[in-house]
Amino acid sequence: MAPKEQSGLQREPLVSEPALERAERLANLLASIVENSDDVIVSKNLDGIITSWNRAAERIFGYSAAEAIGQPITLVIPEDRQSEEREILTRIRRGERIDHFETVRRHKDGSSIVVSLTISPVKDARGNIIGASKIARDITEHKRAQEQIGVLAREAEHRSKNILANVQAIINLSQSDTCERLKEVISGRIQAMANVHSLFVEARWIGAEVSAIAKQELAPYLQEGHDKRILMDGLQTVLEPTAAQAIAVVLHELATNAAKYGALSNAKGRIALTWSRTQDGQVILRWTELGGPKVNAPERKGFGSRLIEGTIRPLGGKVLFDWRAEGLVCEIAVPT
Repeated sequence: MAPKEQSGLQREPLVSEPALERAERLANLLASIVENSDDVIVSKNLDGIITSWNRAAERIFGYSAAEAIGQPITLVIPEDRQSEEREILTRIRRGERIDHFETVRRHKDGSSIVVSLTISPVKDARGNIIGASKIARDITEHKRAQEQIGVLAREAEHRSKNILANVQAIINLSQSDTCERLKEVISGRIQAMANVHSLFVEARWIGAEVSAIAKQELAPYLQEGHDKRILMDGLQTVLEPTAAQAIAVVLHELATNAAKYGALSNAKGRIALTWSRTQDGQVILRWTELGGPKVNAPERKGFGSRLIEGTIRPLGGKVLFDWRAEGLVCEIAVPT
């Protein structure tokens, strides 16, 4: 028998049922990955019309899939960034991929969202580009954290320079008869600055309260037995860091001087420290010594006086010394 002629049409090979099941499972798996991704995964055609919209897109942009699909992608693009979409579509038509493009998109409620976009061409079975897939990651909090780190870095730089400037001023204004004594003087003044910095940390660098600064610097003299040597009176007043550092150094200097030569150098001497805020925003501190040795006005300014003036005047403040016989009165005005 002559062999049967073969048909000109070739029959497609049959795909076994297991293979179909595997393909279906793979498709379902990929669909589940897209749908449950934490990142926005959407697709659009070459006219910029949305063709798919996953759950992350619903959560991040506020539009449901029903609201978004069929709408132009400009639905989530701010007015001032519409040109970005034209550029993106132009590049997609050329077959380009766009990686990690940081930009701003718009939530349904009008709020802004900072996103990192990765956009790839989508091709059909023949290799023709028919649209684009877009992955968007919400980096709003990340950008805020970066900005905060930048602010903190600049603030740390400013504070470091301020601290070093104050230390330099202390060194320049400090003198003594011996090297050991000079070392002791400088160390005490720098320690006063270190003390007030611990108060800044507690207040998250807002500043420090006057009474807290005073208690810290005058702690050795606040109470001996049952007799209070130092009386303090004033409303709660917070000084910004620069002024607080200056007041800490000044109180340390006044207390050191009083302990050596003034009211704190004998058992009967007392200190009255008061402060108030004026209507024009200045803080006035008044240091009054009583009951100490008789005071004679110095013929010339001592190192301590020059240090106090050199610490306060750069802030735009003023210092007044009144060398009364019964004790020194020092009034300090600091703008805030």
